[in-house]
Amino acid sequence: NKETMTPSVFKQEMMQSSEERLDNITEIHLPLRLETPEGNTTHCMLSPVKPDHPIFQPYPSELVFQNFIPLQTYSLPLLLLNNDQVAHPVKLDQDISEQFYVAGPETGRSKIAPGMSASFMVFFTPQESKDYSHRLICVSPRECFEIPIRAIGPRAILDFKDEIHLPTCLVKASTEKTHFVCNIGNCKANFKMHTKSPFSVTPSTDILDVGEGIQVTVIFQPMKVGQFQEDLILQYDTGEDVHISLFGTSEELNICLQPEPVNLKKTYISLTSSQTVSLTNCSDIPLKYHWTVLPSQAEDDLSFFRFGLEKLEEKREGNMCRPSRCESDPKAIHHPLLLSQSLQESNSQARGELWPNTTANFLIVFKPEEAKVYQHTVYCNVTGKESSLPLRIKGEGLGPKLELNYNLMDIRNVFIGDKDHYELQMTNKGLIDAPFKFSHPKTTFGLCFSIRPQEGVIPPGICQAVEISFHSRTLGSFSEDLLLIVTGQPQTQILTFRGCVIGPTFHFDVYELNFGDVAFGFPATQTCTLFNTSFVPMTFALHVMGDGLGPRSITSTQQVSDLSPKSWQGYPTWDRFLRPVEFTVSPTTGTVDAMSDVSIKVTLCSNTVKKYELALAIDVEGVGEEITILPLNARFDTLTADNQKHAQKILK
Repeated sequence: NKETMTPSVFKQEMMQSSEERLDNITEIHLPLRLETPEGNTTHCMLSPVKPDHPIFQPYPSELVFQNFIPLQTYSLPLLLLNNDQVAHPVKLDQDISEQFYVAGPETGRSKIAPGMSASFMVFFTPQESKDYSHRLICVSPRECFEIPIRAIGPRAILDFKDEIHLPTCLVKASTEKTHFVCNIGNCKANFKMHTKSPFSVTPSTDILDVGEGIQVTVIFQPMKVGQFQEDLILQYDTGEDVHISLFGTSEELNICLQPEPVNLKKTYISLTSSQTVSLTNCSDIPLKYHWTVLPSQAEDDLSFFRFGLEKLEEKREGNMCRPSRCESDPKAIHHPLLLSQSLQESNSQARGELWPNTTANFLIVFKPEEAKVYQHTVYCNVTGKESSLPLRIKGEGLGPKLELNYNLMDIRNVFIGDKDHYELQMTNKGLIDAPFKFSHPKTTFGLCFSIRPQEGVIPPGICQAVEISFHSRTLGSFSEDLLLIVTGQPQTQILTFRGCVIGPTFHFDVYELNFGDVAFGFPATQTCTLFNTSFVPMTFALHVMGDGLGPRSITSTQQVSDLSPKSWQGYPTWDRFLRPVEFTVSPTTGTVDAMSDVSIKVTLCSNTVKKYELALAIDVEGVGEEITILPLNARFDTLTADNQKHAQKILK
C-alpha cells in the first residue's frame, strides 16, 4: 500500500536507521493469512483465539531495512507470540534469497508455551543500493500467514512544509505563495504535484538532483467567499505520496454600480438618449470586470442598449489629483451590448481591468425602434464580488406624437346622395416625423368615406388638414371607425363618424285638395305647391291612390257630341263594371332642385256618383313609395245629374 504522510513525517522516516524505525513502531497489524493447514480442526474450534486472528502474532508486522550500504549485513529481530492457551509448534519458511536469511529455533521441533514468543533474527545483505522485497511464511497447526520484508533503497526528500497558508484574497482574484524547495534526499527526485480548486501549483512535475532546488508556487483563486483547505499531493516516482495542507481565506470587496437601477429618459424612436454608470475600485489591487447577459434575455431587445466605456483615472491622494482622461472606443457604441462577437473579442467595454483608485464610466446609449417599455438586467462580473453585480435598465421608447382636433364626429342627419365634407386637423407635437395612413372599414357606410390625403408624413410642429368626405345613397344610421395608423405607434388611433342618412325633406303648401261638389263630366281643377326643403335634388312621382283603373273619364262635352245619343243611359258607354280614371295629375313625375318648389295641378272629371275621399301619393326616388299623401275630397252632385238626364230627354 502506498504511504500517505506529511513532509515532516516522510522526512523523519526516510532519514532514520532500520533500528530506529523498528523502535518507533507504535502499532501492529494482522498478518496476511494464506491458508489453514489440514487436520486438528477440533482444536481450532476449541481455541479461545478468534478464527480471524492468528495464534502467533508477529512483531513487527513488517520488517523494513533502510539507509543501508551495499555488501554490509544488517539484522532485525522477529518475534512470534503465542496467543493461545496451549503450546503450539511454529516454523518459518522462506523463499530462496541471496540477500535475506533467518536464524532462530529449530523450526517445528519445539512447542512455544502460551504467552511466550519464538525469537528469530532476520539478516539482510544488499548487493546494491536499491529496493528489495522478500517474505517469510509462518506455519502452525492452525494457520499459515505471510510476514513481508522490505528494503528501502535511496529516496528523494523535498523539504516542503507540512502546511502552507496563503494570504487573504478577494473573491475571484488570485494570490500566491512561492517556496524554494530542495532535494535533501540521497537520490534524484522525479516527482509530480497536484491539488484541487481553488488551489493550483506550478510546476506540476519536475526532476531534481540531490541538493538541487526549485521554486514551487501555490496559487489561490477562490470563486466563493469563505475558508478553504485542500491537500497538495506530492507523488514520488518511488511510490510514496506526501500530503501538504493548503489553507486560504477569501473575502468580498465593497463595490457597487452607481446608479442602480438606471431609469433612462423617454426617448423617441430613431433618436438616442444616454446615461453613465460608474464602477469605482477603492482597493489596492487591479480588478477585472466582464459584462454578461443572462441566456434568457432576448438578443433582439438587448440590441437597443449599447455601451461605451470611458475610463476616468483619478488619483485620490491629496495633491495628486489631475484632470480626468477620457478614453473611449467610438465604434463600441455601434455594437449591441455584449452580443457582438467582435465586441467580445476586442479590448472594448465588454471586459477590461480597473486599476486601483480609479473609476470606470460605462455609457448606456438607448436607441429604441419601437414605442414600448424596455426592461432588462445586465450583469457585471467583477473581481471582489462573489455574485455578479446586476444592473437593471429601464427605458421607454416614444413614437410620433400626432394629435387630432377631434376623435368623434356626430354628423347627425345627412341627406341621401348629398356629399358632405369635414376637415380634420392633425398636429405633430413630437420631435420626429409622423408617417400616417388612413383606412376605412369595408362596410356599406364605411365605403362611403373618402379621405384626402390618405397617407403622408407630418414633420415635427406642423399641423396638416385632412378632408374627409361622405357620400351615401343608402338610408340608415351608421357609426364607422376610421383607422389612423402612425408608423412607430403600437396603438392605432380611431376616428369615429356617426350619423343617419335620411331622405329629402319636402311638404305641400296645403293640407288637402277639396274639390267640393262636382258635376258629371265637368272637370274641376285644384292646384298645390310641392316644396323641396333639403339641400339635394328630389326626383318624385305622383299618383292618386284609389282612382279607377279603366279608361279615362269623359267630359259632358264629349258626351253631348256623341253621334249615338240614344246610348246615353246616365253613364258612359264603356263597361259599367270598370271604374274610369277620373283624376289627372300634372306633372306626374319630375325633379325638384334643392331648396326649390314645383306647382302641381290635380283635375277631377267625375263620372261616378259617389263621395270622393282619396289621396295624392308621392314616391321619392331612392327613398321609397308613397312617402307622403295629400287628401283629395269631392262630392258628386246628384241633382245636377238629374238635370242632365232631363236635358238629354229633351234632346231626343
